[in-house]
Amino acid sequence: MIDEQTIEKFIVDALAEDVGSGDHTSNACIAPDSISTARLLVKDVGVIAGVELSKRIFQHVDPEAKIDIRIQDGADVDMGNEVFFVTGNTRALLKAERLVLNTMQRMSGIATLSSRFAVEIEGLPVQILDTRKTTPLIRFMEKWAVKIGGCTNYRNGLYDWIMIKDNHVDACGSHSMAIANVQAYLKSHDLDLGITVEVRNLVELHEVLNTGGITRIMLDNFEIPLLKEAVDTIQGRFETEASGGITLSNVRCYAETGVDFISVGALTHSSGTLDLSLKVV
Repeated sequence: MIDEQTIEKFIVDALAEDVGSGDHTSNACIAPDSISTARLLVKDVGVIAGVELSKRIFQHVDPEAKIDIRIQDGADVDMGNEVFFVTGNTRALLKAERLVLNTMQRMSGIATLSSRFAVEIEGLPVQILDTRKTTPLIRFMEKWAVKIGGCTNYRNGLYDWIMIKDNHVDACGSHSMAIANVQAYLKSHDLDLGITVEVRNLVELHEVLNTGGITRIMLDNFEIPLLKEAVDTIQGRFETEASGGITLSNVRCYAETGVDFISVGALTHSSGTLDLSLKVV
């Protein structure tokens, strides 16, 4: 579950950005005690996400708002579906309108793409992972949508998992030296973190296998036949992860190599949005 303080801070900051000194249009047009009902209408096909977040947004701007949820997060939706009805202070509803739509459209786009990847690998013992390729300051929201869509969150940030990538190796001098430095660092700082090491070819793979002391080997931009050879070489000694160039059209072929995880940055950086509207009824 997402930390409630994170959600509250996001709502406060997002409203401050949008509302500023006040919603002068609504304040000019609408009586302060006006009450209205609005509906969230789907104008696209996909997976809905952000319903729970929207509920919190409406209750933030109007604690007395009543939300009648008809479709829950994670459900498939079609054009014309009504996700929820919300009744509350009219000015408050209009103040929240754009924040609700922006977050739900973004989250639903991510959930829709995540769901499609999840469907492609059904029946295979592999997990689709997201990455840190997210929008600054709303990572929590985008990763929330990935989970709603049926895929798995990987690292939340640089602080909760060690990932030795090509830049670390090149700057350090070798895979074995990087691994040794990481192990010494974790011990000296009394940290218990998983360790992923990226390899770019079979030569680097064998160096990592000979060194050991890690959790997972990330096979970056391996063609499918080479990926299969690498997975067979590892023989279950460490977790395996494929990354780079993986799309909806080829993800099942990658999954069939026997790899344990497949990381897909596109879940968050190339998902697009789902068309939604909020209309007073």
